[in-house]
Amino acid sequence: MHAFAQPVPRCATCAIEVPSGVRQCGACIQAPPPLDACLAALPYAYPWSMLVADFKFHQQPGWAHSFALLLRATPWVEPALEAADWIIPMPLSRARLRERGYNQALVLAKALDARKVAHRLLLRIHDTPPQRTLPRSERLRNVEHAFAVDPLQRQHLTGKRVVLLDDVMTSGASLCAAANTLRAAGAAHITGLVLARTA
Repeated sequence: MHAFAQPVPRCATCAIEVPSGVRQCGACIQAPPPLDACLAALPYAYPWSMLVADFKFHQQPGWAHSFALLLRATPWVEPALEAADWIIPMPLSRARLRERGYNQALVLAKALDARKVAHRLLLRIHDTPPQRTLPRSERLRNVEHAFAVDPLQRQHLTGKRVVLLDDVMTSGASLCAAANTLRAAGAAHITGLVLARTA
């Protein structure tokens, strides 16, 4: 499996593929995202897109262990996990959680390091249309006020290093909106970590 998941050069702050020797893409240089770093294990392309879809939509949470191994084999992921105080999975809306039966990001987070998972810190307070159905220009607006930090848990974020985990990153709008919310609540360092990144 690892033979088909060879690392490629990626932007340090949005994880999009870049030419060798380039640290940041032009978009991140012009408008720096709220992430201190962003890491991705796989391209969201065949065969990974099919496996991720099975994991996410077709009741196959058993893929989490294999995906966690792939993530840990990705350059810089182990140090990010070691340095993190919390691994925070991207939350699902109640409607999507009922429909799916589980939050795939939470399942993956537990497979990475169950002791550091803090899945009640970040809440999804608005049910928004799936990002994949929207044009790029609308994605950021769609999730702008979708997240909040539980006020009773806020003190657990102050000055902490967090890994914000999701399964797939497309435009990065959801991850950035969540990161902005965590930053406003006092998180000191945020690394975005995704299983798969679109081109």
